[in-house]
Amino acid sequence: MGSEPPSSPQVVEDGGEEDEEELSGGEEADLRSSSGRGSLLTRRGITLRVLLKDGLVEPGDGVLAIHYLGKNFVGDLLNDGKIRWVETGQIFNSPSAWATHCKRLVNPAKKSGCGWASVRYRGQKLVQYKTTWLHKYQPSADMSLVSEDDDDEDEDEGKTAVQADEKNKNTKPGLNDVVVSRRADRERIPVRYCTLGTRDAARDPHTLVELSAFSAINRFQPFNVAVSSNVLLLMDFHCHLTTSEVVGYLGGRWDTNTQLLTVLRAFPCRTRLADRDAASAVEEEICQNLFMRGLSLVGWYHSHPRGPALPSLQDIDSQMDHQLRLQGSNNGFQPCLGIICGPYYHGNQGVASTITPFWVVPPPEQRSNDYGIPVAVEVTYVQDNFLTSDVLNEMMLLVDYYRAAPDLVQFSQYWCPDTTMMDKIKGSLSCHAPKDQAYSQILEHVYSQLINLQ
Repeated sequence: MGSEPPSSPQVVEDGGEEDEEELSGGEEADLRSSSGRGSLLTRRGITLRVLLKDGLVEPGDGVLAIHYLGKNFVGDLLNDGKIRWVETGQIFNSPSAWATHCKRLVNPAKKSGCGWASVRYRGQKLVQYKTTWLHKYQPSADMSLVSEDDDDEDEDEGKTAVQADEKNKNTKPGLNDVVVSRRADRERIPVRYCTLGTRDAARDPHTLVELSAFSAINRFQPFNVAVSSNVLLLMDFHCHLTTSEVVGYLGGRWDTNTQLLTVLRAFPCRTRLADRDAASAVEEEICQNLFMRGLSLVGWYHSHPRGPALPSLQDIDSQMDHQLRLQGSNNGFQPCLGIICGPYYHGNQGVASTITPFWVVPPPEQRSNDYGIPVAVEVTYVQDNFLTSDVLNEMMLLVDYYRAAPDLVQFSQYWCPDTTMMDKIKGSLSCHAPKDQAYSQILEHVYSQLINLQ
């Protein structure tokens, strides 16, 4: 990516109450030359263009960054002092305009961006470069001009939060990024959200968190959800095949008029969680499948094979990243559904997997260093008329993929004293049966393939 803006970019000028004034080159020179007579270049007059002209900063790709509520945004500094957001290519006239835009994506209630205190150039806050400029060109300046209106809400989001961000900055969940290594499941005791407090890098990211209800945080669920039974069947099948955690994506449609999110298709990722090289190919295949079916990416799922189907702290951050990415540069609201499937947790009721749809609400702005709040999503499950051929084909592809896997579930073994693993998967999938009962005969062929793998 070069240092010049792309052709016909979208320029965003809204910077809230803090947008810096744009000065002509002559005005900037006049303000600097007047320093000997006691005149001061005001805080609003010090722009990125001023810092560029005086050599305190240099144009470059990816040199600007914002860290807000656990989210990272990266920008390019252009030759004319404007900022290009790497994610979308949008052009912003000032740090405040960019900061306000990014923060509103995470927290729509945010009214201003505190740009100079929020945006970092090569890891250092821009306000510090402003201070350096004043020391150099206005040594008699009142340094309170620098900090006026620049709050410290993003002050590293607490040192522990920045440490966590640095640790996790390469694990943002695009299709290519969700495919990351995870620890083997073990018994984990969920904690209540209210006990978490401020982010702490020393806290185990696999800590499970109980879900809150929207009503418990004085909110209404901002969208309705309908999920196809074929989605649940394919997802549940995928999660049953291996003792390792799996991940997949959800395709569907979002109706802005009815505020209804319809989930119509599951797309299992046939790749190992630690295999980043294969992740890009998986992403491309799923994108093509979505396009061919006229669907949009509306969510994701993953499994907790032997543990409760509740989100971990890592899952909460991943879900929040998904919500942000699906919204993208579109100012309109679009939800992203997360689903956790727990197939082999012995705390489940009977043989059926526990399936947990969830969403994450950003923490209150005055507690920006807290974790996002995981909330339960009420879902309507829609029974399909029949098992479609593409779902059946996807099931056979999964069987083939895990054929030689060392962590393939041994379906002839017993899950409990009177129930084999095969009985277990059959019983769980029967909960997602279509109306056409002929599906059971079709699935018997799939089950026979699983037995032949042993």
